[in-house]
Amino acid sequence: MNIDWAALASVFGVSLVVTIALVGLFTLGIIGLAKQVPTAQGGGPSVLARSGAYACFGLCAAAVAYGIYLIVV
Repeated sequence: MNIDWAALASVFGVSLVVTIALVGLFTLGIIGLAKQVPTAQGGGPSVLARSGAYACFGLCAAAVAYGIYLIVV
């Protein structure tokens, strides 16, 4: 049995980078929803922070869907 160590290291490196990016993106979404901006109505996430958070969550969902697509096809 011959193991291609370069390919194994490449897969490990790409997996590590994508995992860190996906967790970071999800964290930005959580931070965007947690932002409290004082307004006349008593506070809450600003429209920009909320839309950015939803965009982060959408990108996370797209990355997960793409990963499932790669596994199935």
